[in-house]
Amino acid sequence: MLKFLCLGSGSSGNSYYLWTEEGGILIDAGLSLKTIRRHFQSYDLKVADIKAVFVTHDHADHIKAVGRVSVDLNLPIYSTELVHEGIARNYCVSPRLKPEAKRFLQKDTPITIGQFTLTPFDVPHDSNDCVGYRIDCQGVRFCLITDIGHITERVKDEVSQANYLVLESNHDREMLMAGPYPAHLKGRISGPEGHLSNTEAAELLAGSSTPALRHVWLCHLSEENNHPELARKTVDSILRGYGIVPGVDFQLDVLKRRAPSGICELVP
Repeated sequence: MLKFLCLGSGSSGNSYYLWTEEGGILIDAGLSLKTIRRHFQSYDLKVADIKAVFVTHDHADHIKAVGRVSVDLNLPIYSTELVHEGIARNYCVSPRLKPEAKRFLQKDTPITIGQFTLTPFDVPHDSNDCVGYRIDCQGVRFCLITDIGHITERVKDEVSQANYLVLESNHDREMLMAGPYPAHLKGRISGPEGHLSNTEAAELLAGSSTPALRHVWLCHLSEENNHPELARKTVDSILRGYGIVPGVDFQLDVLKRRAPSGICELVP
């Protein structure tokens, strides 16, 4: 059976694991390898079962352990050419990726690793490049969309096809604007290549989710400009205004910043 575990989600570090009895894939490696090992051990998982790492973009909270994970676990690192260029320039990545470890993805071109077929698609963000991932496995469609500045037609289409969805709900706009961040940072976060607010995430779900959607995890919450219960209540309230009831139409959860989510079985 296909299973999902979030190891951490937020500016402190992002990493997500999907696996079957034949092994799994890691999406982003923004946590230290020591932390990844510790979380795996706590759930009786083996890092030796990881077959590959897929990267969304080149910001530090998504890539700071890709070098160590690749070298110590002898794993290939998949990303677009532009993301690989960003990884090569990023000061936080040590050791550097070996040339033979680099695998290059093309947006909208599926790639199959074991039982997983992954399709990267464009996501607007102020990184060197950024993708979301559609992942098909065992009759299940899982979608991850994080670090997204605004909602595109492509993103709407991916949400409409998902059975399971990890979606950014980064900030509460009122908290952001009233908070201590300087004006330029507030503009960057709320801008078209920044991060998705709770309200924007809710509106996306209200307009694009279908009865095929079973579970949504809100991810990448800001520690300074959001709160898990606020994100949940905001999204819940807006969805109910459209006649969509979380817990009935689909399960709604909020991922933790610095702790694993717990294992979820993704049934067809």
